Amino acid sequence: MLTADIASLGLRPGDRVLDIGCGEGRHCHGIQMLTRAQAIGVDLDDASLRIAAERGRDLPGDGTAEFQKSDAGHLPFADGAFDAAICSEVLEHVPDMQAVIAEAARVIKHGGIFAVSVPRAWPERICWSLAAGKGGYADQPGGHIRIIDGAALKKMVVAAGFRFVRKHYAHALHTPYWWLKAAFWSRREDHPAVRVWHRLVVWDMMQRPAVTQIAEKILNPVMGKSLVLYFERL
Repeated sequence: MLTADIASLGLRPGDRVLDIGCGEGRHCHGIQMLTRAQAIGVDLDDASLRIAAERGRDLPGDGTAEFQKSDAGHLPFADGAFDAAICSEVLEHVPDMQAVIAEAARVIKHGGIFAVSVPRAWPERICWSLAAGKGGYADQPGGHIRIIDGAALKKMVVAAGFRFVRKHYAHALHTPYWWLKAAFWSRREDHPAVRVWHRLVVWDMMQRPAVTQIAEKILNPVMGKSLVLYFERL
């Protein structure tokens, strides 16, 4: 499941791409399969990094992907070390958003693309409201600590030395799934409604049937779960 559009990164053979807060490596794996670039994913979670490395070993493609443990606010890379970077569904988790954005600005070359995605504010507010007092979603360790306003995020990234390029929304079919999970948090995947919707989104991701692909394309501008912003490093 790719949130950022890999084609929008403008990657050429041999380019280096940093995935900040890579989790289990989905964007690095996308770069590995779809391009001839070199992806480096960083994260603080050892288990996620192990999964990312294991999955990457068996994937086809001309690109490469490697993973290492690193703090997004203190990256162990030289200035201008990367041709592009991704930071997908990370900023809602970290205490210091500005530090992460500043580090991205430092390590991306001039002219490089920075793709940032965060949960869209209004669907996220519904999740927080549905889960309020239930000990889940925003209350869980490592969970979301803020709801991010898209306009404020855009202003913050531009102030760090970027030019805004474009935006889009993604994963509309995931929005009702997370609403259901938040509403029935104590049962999570065990609730019948959650199980049914989970099967739907997995079917969509794995089989990519025309009916769900068309539906999501129509619904993304209205209720896409993720806001995705693209910037160029000045």
